[in-house]
Amino acid sequence: MAEFIIHLATFIVLFGVILASVRFIKGPTAADRTVALDVLTIISTALIVLIALFVNRVIYLDVALVYAILSFIGVIAVARFIEGGL
Repeated sequence: MAEFIIHLATFIVLFGVILASVRFIKGPTAADRTVALDVLTIISTALIVLIALFVNRVIYLDVALVYAILSFIGVIAVARFIEGGL
């Protein structure tokens, strides 16, 4: 039962990746693309956590945490650049 739930969550996450990718490609402004990129990094962090649960490896959680921190810093830098403050 737990594996079914993990597989279901993975499919939901992949559906979110498709929707965010469409917004990233179609977004009319740079701000829309930045938000879509942030959503993609959040979703990919969730996917890394799901993989960690599925293969029962704790080290992947550390990878997900570092990836989330770096993506947060990157989105802040891009937002500052769009705003004109960088």
